[in-house]
Amino acid sequence: MIQIGPSLLSADFSRLADELKDIEKGGADFVHLDLMDGHFVPNLTFGVPVIAALRNWTNLLFDTHLMVEHPENYIESLAAAGVQYVTVHQEVCPHLDRVLHQIKENRMKCGVALNPSTPVETLACVASLVDMVLIMSVNPGFGGQKFIPYSVDKIKVAAELLKTAGNTRAVIEVDGGINAEIVRGVVEAGATWVVAGSAVFGKADRAAAIASLRRQP
Repeated sequence: MIQIGPSLLSADFSRLADELKDIEKGGADFVHLDLMDGHFVPNLTFGVPVIAALRNWTNLLFDTHLMVEHPENYIESLAAAGVQYVTVHQEVCPHLDRVLHQIKENRMKCGVALNPSTPVETLACVASLVDMVLIMSVNPGFGGQKFIPYSVDKIKVAAELLKTAGNTRAVIEVDGGINAEIVRGVVEAGATWVVAGSAVFGKADRAAAIASLRRQP
């Protein structure tokens, strides 16, 4: 069964604790947390102190996506905040192997995110090391964008790359423009974790929205 993770980027920032409780009650498997620094992407979101505060309000797994330059500076504080997964961008990590090991040394799962224009093949050397490959199906930095269709082919390539590397533990996550009409195609391509923003937080009934995604029409 696919894992559904609402993206807190689309939540009501004035009541984040209540939003977390709502999606947990509604059947979410994890919550996706986007950290943006205003450099790698134009926007700013929340930082580690907010994540640490939110940890007290939910038992959901924290899946943290670092859309930042110098992600290595955040690793230890994220571990202390109670994060389980940390995903960094291939595009900002000249020493990617080192950063992935740093995440693991801090007892968290490590992931690599790829912008839409970044080939999956750039991960060949670390394919056996990663716990997650995150296929960005929109250009990162803004919510509410439309799904980029060629992301489906990238998911297939990622699945084959992990298979060739003998990595059976890693998950393939897809993030951006996901809704109930699109989710089936990405799952059939090999995605196992699905991030949804407005498709969940934009609905009054979050439980029904999550169930609709899980049904894969």
